[in-house]
Amino acid sequence: MTVPPARLRADACPGALQTHAAADGALARVRVPGGVLTAAQLLDLSAAARDLGDGALELTSRGNVQLRGLRAGAEAELGDRLAATGLLPSATHETARNVLASVLSGRVGGLLDVRSWVPAFDAGLCADPALAALPGRFLAAFDDGRGDVAGLGADVGLLALDDGAVALLLAGVDSGLRTGPDGAVALALAATRAFLDVRAEQGGAAWRIADLTDGRARIVTLLGGSLDAPRPVPPAPVSGPAGAVPQDHGRTALVAVVPLGRLTAAQADLLAETSAGELQLTPWRSVVVPDLADAAALPLLAAAGLELDPGSPWLRVTACAGRPGCAKSLADVRTDVVRAVTAGALPAGGARQHWVGCERRCGRPAGEVVDVVATGEGYRIG
Repeated sequence: MTVPPARLRADACPGALQTHAAADGALARVRVPGGVLTAAQLLDLSAAARDLGDGALELTSRGNVQLRGLRAGAEAELGDRLAATGLLPSATHETARNVLASVLSGRVGGLLDVRSWVPAFDAGLCADPALAALPGRFLAAFDDGRGDVAGLGADVGLLALDDGAVALLLAGVDSGLRTGPDGAVALALAATRAFLDVRAEQGGAAWRIADLTDGRARIVTLLGGSLDAPRPVPPAPVSGPAGAVPQDHGRTALVAVVPLGRLTAAQADLLAETSAGELQLTPWRSVVVPDLADAAALPLLAAAGLELDPGSPWLRVTACAGRPGCAKSLADVRTDVVRAVTAGALPAGGARQHWVGCERRCGRPAGEVVDVVATGEGYRIG
């Protein structure tokens, strides 16, 4: 029996209405299930960043958006704006709506088109009052078989095995339970409810399935059904795509990596204006602009400071907020990262790396990554 360490405090993940008091002002996190935004929604977010925050949007490793430096009392106005643009369908469930989905699903690659699973799961989650109790760190991920999000350690995952079979993943591991595409969302919701049941049995403090004692086995028992032999789950990729990606049926997607995930309001406006109406935020802090006639807009996006070169070091570098945004940070991490990238002086031979201002190592991505940790007297590697 595996007994994980007990959580000693309640989950306090920020939301759009429940903000976090950072050193540079309040921080709000807006959940964007599947990373999918309309152009109008992105424009509304950039306007909110200008009017209420520090003028930029932060992209997270869960395909969500953060606004920093919010002025005092801005939460109510931000909530009203988000509700009006469709980004806050449920005030009670807003911190629970953490959903990743395969990038470019239904447009190129993959075994199934999982795009419809995201709004169906989100609607089912918001319609169930009990699921408002989900911790803000609980994560669902729907992988169309290409293996881009299955390995990111989601609590509840769906992985297409072929065009007729879908595996249920629990805490990033194949549970052995199977369903068809039409039953996938129902199974994911059932597994989510089962997590809360097991969590309640074990004291109600767990943030994730991995925090439960024998969580996977207990959830599988509650769900019932026959089991197949578990299959290996594809590991998390080091980075996502970048640049021009040819889609099926002759269209083109432009994938713009946002250095350190900080998207200025002007860049957000440009992406929205470039799009054909829909965009997708990715776990690699990039923005997909799909369904374009061609790649003609690529130079314009690059000139605006977005990275579209698949070989760029910005695809391998992430960082925490650092100073001045975090009072615990021992360095202005982001300025130091920009200086290192510009000078071609990244440590560890330019390997995938995460720069942090203290030993908490906030924002560390999944998979193999070199830590570059501020000590107050420079940086320690590893």
